[in-house]
Amino acid sequence: MGCGCECGNCGGEAPKENDFAGKVFSPIELLDYQEGGIVSRSILDGEGGSVTLFTFDAGQSLSEHKAPYDALVAGLEGEAEFTVGGISRKVLPGSMLVMPADVPHSMKAEKRFRMMLVMIRE
Repeated sequence: MGCGCECGNCGGEAPKENDFAGKVFSPIELLDYQEGGIVSRSILDGEGGSVTLFTFDAGQSLSEHKAPYDALVAGLEGEAEFTVGGISRKVLPGSMLVMPADVPHSMKAEKRFRMMLVMIRE
């Protein structure tokens, strides 16, 4: 299964925007975990924003960074600790977290973690 981004590592398996149009699918079945790694797959990507699925093996993390756009994290499976603007919050299945534009944030998967990231560009 490809990573879904334009990194060149997905072997041409990144989905086209119309691959999911009009279809019902399970975000949990689209993306597997990788031992010791982080995997992503783009679902939608356009001028107004993007939707990307991620899996993080337990212990994997993203160092503190900022994005120029608002983002919404939706927890699908597992558990992760997010720090946004210096405040830590747990994200669990069924919970969501808004990360405002230009605010430093980071995350660490406490357990294997699956999430959907929605970035709003406009």
